[in-house]
Amino acid sequence: MTGEALIVLENVNKWFGPLHVLQDVDLTVERGEVVVVIGPSGSGKSTLCRAINRLEPIDSGSITFDGTPLPAEGRPLARLRSEVGMVFQSFNLFAHKTILQNVMLGPVKVRKEKPAAARERAMALLERVGIASQADKFPAQLSGGQQQRVAIARALAMQPKALLFDEPTSALDPEMVGEVLDVMTSLAKEGMTMVVVTHEMGFARHAAKRVVFMADGQLVEQAPPAEFFANPKSDRAKDFLSKILTH
Repeated sequence: MTGEALIVLENVNKWFGPLHVLQDVDLTVERGEVVVVIGPSGSGKSTLCRAINRLEPIDSGSITFDGTPLPAEGRPLARLRSEVGMVFQSFNLFAHKTILQNVMLGPVKVRKEKPAAARERAMALLERVGIASQADKFPAQLSGGQQQRVAIARALAMQPKALLFDEPTSALDPEMVGEVLDVMTSLAKEGMTMVVVTHEMGFARHAAKRVVFMADGQLVEQAPPAEFFANPKSDRAKDFLSKILTH
């Protein structure tokens, strides 16, 4: 079925001890859709994002990716993870490998690609995120914004069907945020399926197809950005927006 959604969460629950961090969450992400997840700290946004590629196992409910339930472990899980790229708050690059080697590593090790082909595509991806000139440097020689762009290139190198971003700009200095959001915006325009947890409301307004608002582990409301920001329906969302949009 081509019309089938790429990511489907049904009735997903997750506990951390007594904390009910995901409460009966239902979410569907279509192919090519950019869904931005916003909400106060501790609302379960990152847990939701991490559950989609099973970095965070869930307690009940179901998650399917591309028509298949998420595998619990082993090879099928590794395959799933190679189809769902993830970009974190911290860049998680290998310090002792060059930028180019960082981007080539997954395709060569996991996908068993020939190094020459992997290298060529890695260079093209570094070009795409605007740092091909830094290919032979090590992560520590790059700014945070450049390192995060390498992390995006590394995720793309696996030719994923979807990308998950967990607060990709929150560890960056303010002047570096824009360069990372620019890359993400261009990916969104090219039709990459993306789930983005972020505090960047400008990105949510401009790049999202849909904004999902979470509070206290619940998916409170979801709407296209223009509608959500102009006319939030829930008191929780109104309260959240009044706090962040007045500063």
